Amino acid sequence: MRQDWRRILLALVPGLILILWPAIAVAVIWKALSPDLRAGLRVLLDPVLASHGALIFAAWLVLAVLTGWLALNLHARSFGAMRRLTDGTRLLVSDSAAPLLSAQGAAAPLAQAINELAECSRALQTQMQLRIDEASREVAQERDQLSALMAELLQSVVVCNREGRILLYNGRARGLFRQLSPRANIADGSELIGLGRTIYGVIDPALIEHALATVARHMAHGAASASARFVTTTPAGNLLQVVLAPVRASGGGEGPAGYVLLLEDITEEQAIQSRRDRRLLNLSEASRAALASIQAALEMLDYPDLDAEERAGFQAVLHSEVAGMTTRLDDLTADASQDILTRWPLQDMLGADLLGAAAQRIEAATGTAIASAKADDELWLRVDSFALIETLAALAGQVGQTGARRVELRLMQAGNWAHLDLCWPSAEATLASGWQHEPITLGGASSITAREIAERHGGEVWLEHDRVAELSFVRFLVPLATGNHDQPALPERPEYYNFDLFAVREGGRLDDQPLDELTLTAFDTETTGLDPAGGDEIIQLGAVRILKGRLLKGEDFDQMIDPGRPIPDASIAFHGITPDMVRGQPCIADVLPAFHAFAADTVLLGHNVAFDIRFLQLKQETTGLTFDQPVLDTLLLATVAQSNQESYAMEAIAARLGVEVSGRHSAAGDALTTARIFLKLIPLLRHRGIVTLAEARAAAENSYYARLNY
Repeated sequence: MRQDWRRILLALVPGLILILWPAIAVAVIWKALSPDLRAGLRVLLDPVLASHGALIFAAWLVLAVLTGWLALNLHARSFGAMRRLTDGTRLLVSDSAAPLLSAQGAAAPLAQAINELAECSRALQTQMQLRIDEASREVAQERDQLSALMAELLQSVVVCNREGRILLYNGRARGLFRQLSPRANIADGSELIGLGRTIYGVIDPALIEHALATVARHMAHGAASASARFVTTTPAGNLLQVVLAPVRASGGGEGPAGYVLLLEDITEEQAIQSRRDRRLLNLSEASRAALASIQAALEMLDYPDLDAEERAGFQAVLHSEVAGMTTRLDDLTADASQDILTRWPLQDMLGADLLGAAAQRIEAATGTAIASAKADDELWLRVDSFALIETLAALAGQVGQTGARRVELRLMQAGNWAHLDLCWPSAEATLASGWQHEPITLGGASSITAREIAERHGGEVWLEHDRVAELSFVRFLVPLATGNHDQPALPERPEYYNFDLFAVREGGRLDDQPLDELTLTAFDTETTGLDPAGGDEIIQLGAVRILKGRLLKGEDFDQMIDPGRPIPDASIAFHGITPDMVRGQPCIADVLPAFHAFAADTVLLGHNVAFDIRFLQLKQETTGLTFDQPVLDTLLLATVAQSNQESYAMEAIAARLGVEVSGRHSAAGDALTTARIFLKLIPLLRHRGIVTLAEARAAAENSYYARLNY
């Protein structure tokens, strides 16, 4: 609004000057004339003014308007161009990768000179960066090694600072937290874990404090290192076993700077143990009753005068109880085998890869040529590949010692299992009796039998003869793997660490925190239309997180939503989301709680965010969720940081700031673009004296766009 008034004044002032200065000049001259000359001039001018006065005044007025219009355009071309040039120069100063300036007319030489300075500055910054990179290469290497190590660990690891804020976690922990989420089917349940989030959403802070106190007592008694172990229940009802180890503060400060958590979901393990205990208890009680019946029957059978019918009855009792005990023992054995299969760490492996590896191992161990049938490329097994391959090699060696000149491997699916066969000509060799229980050495130390290998897989192993094909073969029954085993391209490793959080500043007013210290959730919505109060609904919700001036690549939220109403063709043409894409997706009542948890304890960030906030506000009554955290708008902030631009559309702002736009008019893509724009705006706002959240909100409220309502 201030800019509008300035432009109006700039247009009026030249016109007023044009109107007033002739009148002032005439008045001064008139005052200097003698009375006789004034009377003579009045006689000459009165008729002219009487007949053409209005025309003269109109001409004067038109000339004043034209002068004002010319002055306004001259100002826009000169001063407006200079102000845009100023905004661009500030951007180059704050961001060396920003686009170079472009200007026409009189400002072109100045823009060229500024670009030359920017190029020199970039060259100097590049040289400085090379020196910094060289000096910090060792630190970067250690960081990358830690990142790679954490990513490949089989244990779930989470590192927290003393306040319980997560500052590091690995991919295994992310997968675990997805399973633990009560909304794991919505946006991967990613609201439970993230850099800067609190671990207290999963683990009771009282348990953490008790564990830290236990560790402190151990260390006070002289322990060089100490850890504490406890079990807790998660919000989803899982049992979580936790090992806590402290992270010592640098400089020998009092108390730990944080702690490392090793997490393991023991829900299934406890369920197996509970079932095993229950089976043993049931077996003990049933066996006690059966043994009592058997004992009583045996005592009665000792009577010599027992008639034949009574004797037959007691013998039937013995047979029945023995048969019952046998059945119960068989059931217990079968269940125990399944428990062994569940407990032993098996991995998924493509069947063709297993055959290839086994053939190479057998050839290396026996010198015997191996033929293997081609396996189905879609056949995946769940196996202990090392133990199984070593067992096949050992059996092939035994067969070779009895005269077999060739062996072959076969693999075929049999329902939910697979048959893995080691075959040889029946006339050439055979296996000695008891081959299933012959010890097989694994890795030069431990030994195991073929029977135990089969039981480890929950299957069977046996020797069979095919008289028609004149082949003998050992057949292993092994389980098929479950789940999707498509092989997508490996994604970039997410950066799940931020050690700056060791020094995170707790407490204080959020409004007083600098913009580059905030934790923000940049989000966007796609909707069925532009009228939230008129019944339009959200059909996609996307978000990314910013932590301390850093965009977190691995932490995002992207969810399609079934709006429960048709999507107009005009909206489909805009965002490309069709009814088929949202059919069967969760409704907004299921998605909004997950997003509310994802955005908890953060500042909301959007582009023209009043539109999106209005949709969320209209759902408060039905969901009971309130988004009451502070809100920032990149549209408003851009008008403050670059106040002299012609367009503030997202594409225009991104182009000026050198921000890549990807996935335009998708919620996740626009949220990512919004986050990148905000990070580019921070140094520009700092140049204008806008550093804290409170200052940014106050400056945005003065923007013209802040008055738009939805």
